[in-house]
Amino acid sequence: MRAPRIALVLGPSTGGIGQHVRSLAVRLVESGHTVRIAGPAATDRRFGFGRVAQFVPLDVPAPGSVRRGRAVLAGADVIHAHGHAASVVAALAGRRSVPLVVSWHNNVSATGWRRLPLHLARRWVVRRATVVLAASADLAEAAVGLGARDARFLSVSAPALAPPGRGRDEVRRSLGLAARPLILAVGRLAPQKRYDVLLDAVVRLLDRDALPPLVLVAGEGPLHAELAERIERERLPVRLAGHRTDVAELLTAADVAVLTSRWEARALVAQEALRSGVPLVATAVGGIPDLVGSAALLVPPDDPGAVAAALAEVLDRPEVAARLRAAGPRQAATWPDEDETAREIAKIYQEAVTPG
Repeated sequence: MRAPRIALVLGPSTGGIGQHVRSLAVRLVESGHTVRIAGPAATDRRFGFGRVAQFVPLDVPAPGSVRRGRAVLAGADVIHAHGHAASVVAALAGRRSVPLVVSWHNNVSATGWRRLPLHLARRWVVRRATVVLAASADLAEAAVGLGARDARFLSVSAPALAPPGRGRDEVRRSLGLAARPLILAVGRLAPQKRYDVLLDAVVRLLDRDALPPLVLVAGEGPLHAELAERIERERLPVRLAGHRTDVAELLTAADVAVLTSRWEARALVAQEALRSGVPLVATAVGGIPDLVGSAALLVPPDDPGAVAAALAEVLDRPEVAARLRAAGPRQAATWPDEDETAREIAKIYQEAVTPG
């Protein structure tokens, strides 16, 4: 039986979605599928899709993307769209006779006038889709509530980080650290990540009778100027490091990783921290509690006091840090790996194209 020809569609991505699509494409090609990836050229430049499969530039979302998408998606046996914008484009551009698989990796937190049209678009897409794959259980429930015929929670594991090229001491020296603790945050500088809560927590940490930690934030995004202005104005021990390709090395230097998002499914930094044995403090939102189990300290969202208290607990109590360092890799070992995820998705494709 011929393996289905797959078209993978995504919009702009700087992190998890792009990594997942590349990982999936590699494994689909290895198993005999013909794979075409369609998305913004800038996303291809970051992830190198063209090195693992056929890549066709498609600006998602943009005027003309549906018209161009009809040609790009022609010939596919299954269309698999990743993210909300890509799902709308794929649903409009793909032929109705071609199965449409939709992956929801993130929640939609639009407010004001955008809320209703986005809600209607999501409802239309999930009712058009053959299968909706959700990166967390709450997303699957939301898809069912919007009328999805088939919505499934599918764990998407982050690709394993490359081994660090430098040891802890060398990395810490490069950051200008001696005995000073290092708190690491990784993620796009966007409202969802609630870096304002992290900065509020940092203010509280300064009242500790201990050496103030350095907080290193690896990521770029629209809030850079706003965050930088506050850090300078309040003289906070926070460094905005921009986009980094050495996250594995930064984790070796970190005493604790922190995630203050208002919502996450399976945050990359949470997976990377636990795999690396780095203690993690994270908000108990979305899919995070299921992901980390008891291997992280969970705090309520929008609560800088709770974030500060949890960070202080890790920094000031060696037994807590040791417990989390040991628990992280054990919890990570329970997650499906990239091969398992790709095999499960390939089965879903085969089901979609097989009558009955």
